[in-house]
Amino acid sequence: MLCLFDLDGTLIDSEHGITACVKHALERLRVAIPTADELRRWIGPPLRHSFAPLLDHDAARIEAAVEHYHERFDAHGWREHSVYPGIEPLVGRLLDAGHQLAIVTGKPHRHASPILAQLPFGHAFLRLYGPDPSSARSEKADLIAAAMGDFGARAEETVMIGDRHFDIEGAVANRVRGIGVLWGFGSRTELEQAGATAIAATPDELGTLLGA
Repeated sequence: MLCLFDLDGTLIDSEHGITACVKHALERLRVAIPTADELRRWIGPPLRHSFAPLLDHDAARIEAAVEHYHERFDAHGWREHSVYPGIEPLVGRLLDAGHQLAIVTGKPHRHASPILAQLPFGHAFLRLYGPDPSSARSEKADLIAAAMGDFGARAEETVMIGDRHFDIEGAVANRVRGIGVLWGFGSRTELEQAGATAIAATPDELGTLLGA
């Protein structure tokens, strides 16, 4: 089976790195910083989508905010994360079961690549799919389709695993199973409404759902 994993909120807890970079960008533009709860909602959607309402949908200011975000992320943000408990043994179980693993993330490829390279299990993921940084959309459906094409995997041989509705909606668009996880930044309601085939509360439970 081809197991496609989201990165933020699924394999790693990247809340501190992402929210610190958002704060940096808004401070540079002298914009009021949202509350911690509001900032958590920035984890998953494309940056431009989240910056737009705070910047009066001004295209030039949005691009400036994205640049400021990248500026801090490249220097510090990419290291500010931790692996969720239970993920490393889960990856081992999936490999032992003969599954192929890849990352499908809304994080730009150039940001996700160094993170994956330094994860203790990063070598287990054969490919990394992330959007072009200039794109205003995360293109999850397109990225999943690209992965299926590269691996020659049919819909019934593929599963997308993630913590937000973007992951599940991408799976539904490709008619593959979408499994939601509850240790990230989404909720059970969000995942169910998006059409999740199943929902896992722990990495161990996810392993069982994936037949590992």
